[in-house]
Amino acid sequence: MFDLDFSAVHPLTAYGWDDGFARSFTPFAGQGLVPGRIVRVDRGRVDAVVADGDGIRTVLADTALVATRDPMRVPCTGDWAVLDLENGRSGDHVDGVVRALLPRRTAFVRSTSSKRSEGQVLATNIDHIVICVSLADQLDLGRIERFLALAMSGAGDAAPLHDSAVATEGGPQPVVVLTKADLAGDPAGLAHLVEDAEAAAPGVQVLSVSSETGDGIDVLAAVLAGGTSVLLGQSGAGKSTLANVLLGERLQRVQAIRDRDGKGRHTTTTRDLRPLPGGGVLIDTPGLRGVGMWDAGSGLARTFSEVEALAEECRFHDCAHRSEPGCAVQEAVERGELSDRRLESYRKLQRENQRIVAKTDARLRAEIRRDWKQKQALGRHLMERKRGPQR
Repeated sequence: MFDLDFSAVHPLTAYGWDDGFARSFTPFAGQGLVPGRIVRVDRGRVDAVVADGDGIRTVLADTALVATRDPMRVPCTGDWAVLDLENGRSGDHVDGVVRALLPRRTAFVRSTSSKRSEGQVLATNIDHIVICVSLADQLDLGRIERFLALAMSGAGDAAPLHDSAVATEGGPQPVVVLTKADLAGDPAGLAHLVEDAEAAAPGVQVLSVSSETGDGIDVLAAVLAGGTSVLLGQSGAGKSTLANVLLGERLQRVQAIRDRDGKGRHTTTTRDLRPLPGGGVLIDTPGLRGVGMWDAGSGLARTFSEVEALAEECRFHDCAHRSEPGCAVQEAVERGELSDRRLESYRKLQRENQRIVAKTDARLRAEIRRDWKQKQALGRHLMERKRGPQR
């Protein structure tokens, strides 16, 4: 029988097991089932770590019993699974089956590249989202803002996977990491890039690191110690190299960037969870070619908190922040307190997020159509006034 003594130090504590997950597992206790954390997913099977006496071991489990067409509910790296290890198929070298998933506390979700209204969960039960941006190329502030909006919306509202669980409040803490700092030039130039990133990520910690020289690695390792962290970024952002340094082993294959354009290749092909030497665990992910919005309204509000605060002072509650009289946002732009780039990034991400949400919200779709018709009617009216009376 699985030990439910919450006061005892459990072998899986190093992988994030705590009293909350133990309570979520209570309904399954006494049934010959054990908890395990999924460290890798591959073609309908998962690798999971489970307690083995005072230590741990890795098992291979089939996910057929929890198979679903809902991409938001498929087993994912970082999930805690309820495992049946007494009914494995030795002929297929499978140790057991996944019977259920414990509720997710947090999740990082992006929209799929398809035109369908689907989300893709990249990692679950995470405490830190490390947004990796390479300084080998021009700093893309818009991409930082996009990642932050998603990171700040993937909180405790992740859909529960079992009725007995209670999701925790709050969400993963984002950290912006500027990688390949040794390629940024002189210290003054690097400091300027850090300042630009901080302006695009107000209230978020921004670190510059170099896996080549080791600069900044100790600070980042201290930030990530004790929790579950996920590395996210484009191909060539230096995630795999950074993972190697943080893990203290050469576990991820690294490919050199192309000389002609500085772009990297996909080196990580699966999402793997591994323990960090200083405590906690790290999930490395494949490079992301695209990161689409996914119900990131709350994340946008937090990422662009200064724009949202200014919008509260606009004369009209539905101000579009373009040419309306009494627009506090446009007045801030004119005074130089808010950049045009920042405002346009806010508008772009808002429009994209609204389109995603509208795919599954009939009332919002109706509101968008009604607003569009009103704008068309106003445009026709203004055009008729400009042409004057017809003879």
